Amino acid sequence: MRSGEEYYIGVDVGTGSVRACVINAAGEIKGLASEDIRLWKTSYGIDETHYEQSTTDIWRHVCGSVRSAVLEAGIDASAVRGIGFDATCSLAVFSHDTDEPMSVAKTLTKTGLDQSTSSSSAAEEDCRNVILWLDHRAIAETDAINATGHSLLQYVGGTMNVEMELPKVLWLKNHLPADAFSRCRFYDLADALTHLATGAESRGFCSTVCKQGYVPVGVDGCVKGWQEDFYRAVGLGELAEDNFKRIGGVKRVDGHYLSAGELVGPLSAKAAAELGLEVGVAVGSGVIDAYAGWIGTVGAPVDLDGSANDVSQAFARLAAVAGTSTCHLAMSRNPVFVDGVWGPYRGVTLPDFWMAEGGQSATGELVRHVVETHPANAEVRATASQANLHIYDYLNARLRTLAAEAGSPAVGYLARHLFFYGDLWGNRSPVGDPHMRGALVGMSSTDNAADGLALLYYAALEFIALQTRHIIDTMNAAGHCLRSVFMSGSQCRNDLLVSLIATVCNLPVVLPRYDNAAVVHGAAMLGAKAASGGPGKEETEPLWTIMTRMTQSGRVVRPSGNAGEAKLLQAKYEVMLDQLRTQRAYRSKVDAAVAGWTA
Repeated sequence: MRSGEEYYIGVDVGTGSVRACVINAAGEIKGLASEDIRLWKTSYGIDETHYEQSTTDIWRHVCGSVRSAVLEAGIDASAVRGIGFDATCSLAVFSHDTDEPMSVAKTLTKTGLDQSTSSSSAAEEDCRNVILWLDHRAIAETDAINATGHSLLQYVGGTMNVEMELPKVLWLKNHLPADAFSRCRFYDLADALTHLATGAESRGFCSTVCKQGYVPVGVDGCVKGWQEDFYRAVGLGELAEDNFKRIGGVKRVDGHYLSAGELVGPLSAKAAAELGLEVGVAVGSGVIDAYAGWIGTVGAPVDLDGSANDVSQAFARLAAVAGTSTCHLAMSRNPVFVDGVWGPYRGVTLPDFWMAEGGQSATGELVRHVVETHPANAEVRATASQANLHIYDYLNARLRTLAAEAGSPAVGYLARHLFFYGDLWGNRSPVGDPHMRGALVGMSSTDNAADGLALLYYAALEFIALQTRHIIDTMNAAGHCLRSVFMSGSQCRNDLLVSLIATVCNLPVVLPRYDNAAVVHGAAMLGAKAASGGPGKEETEPLWTIMTRMTQSGRVVRPSGNAGEAKLLQAKYEVMLDQLRTQRAYRSKVDAAVAGWTA
């Protein structure tokens, strides 16, 4: 057992798994563990698929992963001083009277939808109280909210997105029996975890401001945080009753709202026993998983332009947190309004600074889908397995071999006449259009072969990079000054994708030391922030100071410098923008043609 040192724990709840890490005061990861969590996916017809999870299941695996990480670290539980949580921006529902999970699965009984496609038992449905971030069931509710044109929408990029939580709450009102909906209390998943850990009702600015329509007191004249006229306009006036108690309350009345890592409270006896920790461990206010990626990367002491590594450096650093989807986070001293980019949000990471959040609804999921639905998938997987390679590593190597055999000056030259547009799940940024879909120009009779899969896979990577540039260009045109990309998440390990992003955007891409653990590493820093106060200390350590102290230097990937490749990718960028405009024009033309036409 190590002794004499202090340690902090981070917990990251992703779409498919829970990860926990143990770090020391220098930010070094000493223990890392993960466990898979349950996801219920149920289809209702061709246009509606529900994605649901359970806080009961999630918490069980949080406890298991924390115990395993502490065991791997070889430390005594008494050395743990703080714990921080991040999670996907999913909606968690509890009853306000019993504090038990409220099922979101049985809501279908009100509308009479057939549940026969679901194999879940009644007991399973009872515990399914989380609507996952990628659940798009609330498109109609999203459109209705945006149709109000309320001034609050300027703080979410002009329109609310279907992935946010307020449309999901409205969907529940429209589908739950009235008596059941009246019992619901709503949390962002990260806030639900700190509630389970402490019993406290504190909410994080990160979750409420970014996903639930909370405007911090003082912003735009707001005096309560929650804007009653907005909630009434969108059809959720009942949530304004009793000082908004069902969504967190009113600050300085009965509500407590905290910036990232601020102390929520001590770990409760019940939670401590379940986690294998001691009572009283400091619990930091949680954040959305992408924001933990920002915390875990942008403080790295990397000299890109000769400037000092103070907080002003963060204004030039875009954090690209790239997993199932990709979130693009940028901080600014003053609010910067960007159409199609969520925010600006004040105080959600560092007090008094503003954050903006662009994003791509599907990146890792897009690549997976392209590969797994291709006719040659089984053949290519078998070949990759024989070579003892991950399929993406094999495809990257195969593309480079094909380029060498063809005498191509770059891999991209092979796909120069293949134009893939990849918004299969709608566009999150920078146009904010959930109705966008994919497109492919340049199909041939050999597309179903193994090398056809390799080229389509490359086209998907190229699209991700091109759309990243579209987001950066849009943000910079509006007033940001982004000059580098700090990347984290599973996609960091795809060297071809990272190189494409650097070259397409003409910016250096910085990869963290813990490239595939930056998010959970950032969550652990929340625990360090929460534990930095205490007896004899007038105030807690600033989060930025913790970030720079605990984030190790990473490596830098720079643009290729190939003038021919840059010229080709510029042309492909212009084509992608034209594909976006053309698809929207086509859809508008067809919608006008079929208006009023019903079966």
